[in-house]
Amino acid sequence: MDDKKILTDHVLRLTNALLNAGVEAAVISPGSRSTPLAYAFAASNALKTYMQIDERSAAYFALGMAKASNKPVVLLCTSGTAASNYHPAITEAYYAKIPLIAITADRPHELRGVGAPQAIDQLNLYGKHVKFSVDLPLPDEHPAIADFLDRHIQRAVSTAMTSPAGPVHLNVPLREPLLIDFERKIAPSTFVESVKGKIGLSEVQVNRLNDLLSNTKKGLFIAGELPVGFDQDAFWTFAKSLQWPILCDPLSNLRSNVPADCRDLCIEHYDALLKSESFCGRAVPDTVIRIGAQPVSKPLTLFLSKAKPPVFVAVDESPEFRDSIGVVTHHIQAAPEALFNLKITSEHVAYKKLWISANEIASEVTAQYTGDLGDEGIIVKRLLELLPSESDVFVGSSMPIRDVDTFFSKTNKDIALFANRGTNGIDGVVSSAFGVQAVRKRNSFLLIGDLSFLHDVNGLAISRFQETDLTIVILNNDGGGIFSYLSQATVPNHFEELFGTPTGLTFEHIAAMYDAQYTAVQNADQFSNELQKEKTKPIRIIEVFTSRPVNVKTHRAYWTEIIERLDRNE
Repeated sequence: MDDKKILTDHVLRLTNALLNAGVEAAVISPGSRSTPLAYAFAASNALKTYMQIDERSAAYFALGMAKASNKPVVLLCTSGTAASNYHPAITEAYYAKIPLIAITADRPHELRGVGAPQAIDQLNLYGKHVKFSVDLPLPDEHPAIADFLDRHIQRAVSTAMTSPAGPVHLNVPLREPLLIDFERKIAPSTFVESVKGKIGLSEVQVNRLNDLLSNTKKGLFIAGELPVGFDQDAFWTFAKSLQWPILCDPLSNLRSNVPADCRDLCIEHYDALLKSESFCGRAVPDTVIRIGAQPVSKPLTLFLSKAKPPVFVAVDESPEFRDSIGVVTHHIQAAPEALFNLKITSEHVAYKKLWISANEIASEVTAQYTGDLGDEGIIVKRLLELLPSESDVFVGSSMPIRDVDTFFSKTNKDIALFANRGTNGIDGVVSSAFGVQAVRKRNSFLLIGDLSFLHDVNGLAISRFQETDLTIVILNNDGGGIFSYLSQATVPNHFEELFGTPTGLTFEHIAAMYDAQYTAVQNADQFSNELQKEKTKPIRIIEVFTSRPVNVKTHRAYWTEIIERLDRNE
């Protein structure tokens, strides 16, 4: 068999193995060494392919797709530093438990370590930030190689999807020539399928948990970030029987589609409530159940760290302990849905009413909040109020996600929130938002700060290669707004130079370069008007100019009002 046929069989075998393992999409960045695989992916009718020339952006785009679909997404790039540019998104995927399949083309073994161009050491390139890494064999006509590919590709995808989900790395060495035979067919795989079940609880374990939790007098349920596909209807049926207050992190997506008979149980303003020392003293629970990742709210983290409830149950399919403050007493390795089989009979009405009445106070203050000129909170509040049902919002790190936590009030609308909270970085946010939109194809919005937007301006290039539909709201406070709330702000020396980092940049020229619909606004009313206008281009950018000092002042006034009203209500 000639080299071209051997190469063709190799890349087709790899492509078909990915499809058999359940992969449906691949994000490709152009390059020479990856040519055979790129051809094979593009020629496959069953694999949806996307293009992005910037590998760092491509990886975050794929991450957004995998997050939105809860399915593995392939990344493909050429050799050299192209592969290095995947590393930030792979790190995020590892800690956020997102299944990415990174495929890096490589030089053959005889061209490694000898000064060949575009050749770096790609073995174990991503270190401990991938769950599995393999240097695949060179194309060979020996039948054992085909069997190896069939099973190792399935192993890689299964590993990526097994809790804790995460990225895997396939390094693929290829020799020149790099062209394939597009008419060639290969024999079907001898491997059939891999079946993956959910981790549940035995009857004995259910009874043990019922006994443990039925002694509860002050029970608190915490829902952190939950994956797409989580059964919200079943959860609220369980919550209704439980009758504990439910602290709903915005990324749990339990603040949306809240059933009427569960609205009181949904506590969304806990971040503000727990800034009150007196309320914290009255709200100490004896039992906590948490599902999902640790919530965004720092006051909640501080509250739990100080309270150290005698029973703290964390339910997670992963054996990893997501417990940065060391308060979990019982780790239940199971899918969150396993809880729905519990029959907990204990209820403390006064404790539940404490949370509900406090949340009502915070809800009233939030509803009346008008902010000041330059405040970001009122912009976020207006955005969330004006979103149509069936909308998705990707939220940037630092202040945007915290403002969403503060101002996103529970609703019966279908609103889904997404964010990169694995490592909480500000990189790749634009690309990730496009990835979510590419999968879900709903009304899509991105809420982002100016520095984070600058960090991923290249993400806009995705719009040149495939259809996009995204409204981007940029909160431009000319710098790093979150540092104004941190201890660094108490030291004036070098604050602006090192932490404020003003750039003086605005984004109308970036919008023009990508043919985006662009508007700049100065206040909340202008913002509301622009948001409700017709979207006429695939990308719409609304740049809102805000003030870091005003933002701090108005937020602190808002929290103070809630605290004072809580204290008067004791």
